[in-house]
Amino acid sequence: MTVLKPRKRLLFVLFASFALLAVVANFFVFIGLTGADVRSQLSRIPLPRLSRKPWHSADKVEGPYEPRDAHPISLLMAEADQKWAAYENTRSTTFRQTVAKYRRKYGRHPPPAFKEWYKFARKRNVHNIDDFGQIMDDLRPFWAIEPKVLRSLAANMWRNDHNGVAGIHIRAHRVVKETNKSWRSETLITLVKRIVKYLPDMDIAMNRLDQPRVVVPWEDMQAHLKKEQDTRQLRPNVWDNFTMGMDNLLNITSKEEPAHKEDPEWFEAHGKQYMETAKLACPPESHARNHEVSKVDAEASYKNRLGGIITNFNLSSDLCTVGPEIQDQHGFLYSGSTVIPTKRLVPIFGECKVNVNSDILFPANMYWKHDERYDYDEKHDHLDWERKSDSMIWRGVTSGGTQTPDNWQRMHRQRLVRLVNSTVMAKQTVRILSEQPEKEGEYENFRRFHPSEFAANHTDVGFTETMSCIPDCGFYNNVFSMKPMVPFPEQFKQKFLVDVDGHSFSGRWHAFMESKSLGIKATIFREWHDSRLFAWRHFVPMDNRYDDVYSILTYFLGVGDRPEPLGAGTTDGAFMPRHDAEGKRLANQGREWAKKVLRREDIEIYMFRLLLEYGRIIDDNRDRIGYDGDGSELDKYDGVAKSDKDQVAH
Repeated sequence: MTVLKPRKRLLFVLFASFALLAVVANFFVFIGLTGADVRSQLSRIPLPRLSRKPWHSADKVEGPYEPRDAHPISLLMAEADQKWAAYENTRSTTFRQTVAKYRRKYGRHPPPAFKEWYKFARKRNVHNIDDFGQIMDDLRPFWAIEPKVLRSLAANMWRNDHNGVAGIHIRAHRVVKETNKSWRSETLITLVKRIVKYLPDMDIAMNRLDQPRVVVPWEDMQAHLKKEQDTRQLRPNVWDNFTMGMDNLLNITSKEEPAHKEDPEWFEAHGKQYMETAKLACPPESHARNHEVSKVDAEASYKNRLGGIITNFNLSSDLCTVGPEIQDQHGFLYSGSTVIPTKRLVPIFGECKVNVNSDILFPANMYWKHDERYDYDEKHDHLDWERKSDSMIWRGVTSGGTQTPDNWQRMHRQRLVRLVNSTVMAKQTVRILSEQPEKEGEYENFRRFHPSEFAANHTDVGFTETMSCIPDCGFYNNVFSMKPMVPFPEQFKQKFLVDVDGHSFSGRWHAFMESKSLGIKATIFREWHDSRLFAWRHFVPMDNRYDDVYSILTYFLGVGDRPEPLGAGTTDGAFMPRHDAEGKRLANQGREWAKKVLRREDIEIYMFRLLLEYGRIIDDNRDRIGYDGDGSELDKYDGVAKSDKDQVAH
């Protein structure tokens, strides 16, 4: 045994003592000298081969969300996860399954060239080969109209410039003519050219205006849908080709109008209350047509009484449900600037519509056209969630409707800007949720919240320019101070990106979804991608009256202190714990999902399928054409094993 000399022994003792003091000092720094439970502090130290235990389940991005409290948003997130999981688990994985599911769901064979479309979609990594129900819903009623009538309408609706319709004309697998052209039709043509080699001869009538066109009365629409249902059949030995040489298409070489052409029956309704027309397309028992249905009853179908949180995003934009409440609070509904509708079912393609419209939706041109104002670029979104500002941002112009000194306060964008303006809200109170005394994790309405300071600290919302005013926008000079434009790279430094309607839909939504921030969406307009996006899993839905905006923001950002004693607190007695992990989770889920279902490839796939289905609708032999195989010819392409060949999706 080695014996240390006295001098060396002294040095060893001194060194050991200093080391022990350092360990003890670091330990007390670690626990913060607060007297906190040491065991709980030690549980946070990551040990080798052990994953760190999250402080609550919202940190677990993988797997279903488990709410940590009874807040309506927490519960809605869990519910949305379940719906999304069901959506994911029912996807077809082979051509056999896709074909079988199509026939079960729609009672018809798929259209000609369906096999080519399937391969086109798979080559581009389509996420859900079955999710094209919007196309089928849009085209369903047209089965009640004779194909030659549809062709005549599509061929000639462009002829009156003032009606706002462009024409795209396809012959022999080429786009051969564009009529009454606009930037919208020119952009759409660049998309159509990607798939035109698969398409039959057709004329496409496209809405040039911002706002939707077709409002078919409820009773007429029910007759159309019944006729479509009655014509469903699975005929044997159909032709997997479109019919050639049909009449009533536009004569490409002649400048003369045809002796007879169908009248689309447009009428002008600029600046008029849209609900007067829209309610005709609603069911007789709906809130829009039945005065016995109260506001309370209507709201109960899409809104939680706690905080006004949206529980059903689809119904929250359904004019038959919400129209009477927002008809004086949305620019399009109160004073639309380009409204030329028809009550006749005509085949016009549009970028958006409200639920009562029968326009045929296609992916908006702004999502396809490269425009730096609307395109997402990841290199401009370099901050992770934790480094982003605890703020909600919005910039825009005063679009939305025709504005005058007497009606501007009824415009939806103007209402949002004022609602989150700290000066305007200085003496106002709003409703938020607050934790119930002595019931941690449970909440109740708190109607005395003063939002001015919160808005000043956590919102950056304002107009950059005025427009759409009569006779001019001078009346805004003493109302709003214009703010500088904020490009996307700067907007992405905020955690929350609110998106609201303009004249119609907002073209920034895809970029917001792709970003590392969290999108908050309020809209009355429907778009091609709606069935793919799940509210409370991929984005935050907001009421079109914005009466829930403070309930939403205080949930994620928190407000006040847990009162001790009861009734105390720093913000009028309101207390909401911060749910930052939930915000991060939603932002991440939305971003990852957008990368799968909102790509440019998804737009190509959607447009290809849409024009195949449309090509059959306008074909004189539409009941005798289609794909009638079982899908087995693509078993090898799909990598189907012999034991799996008889399986189809359930």
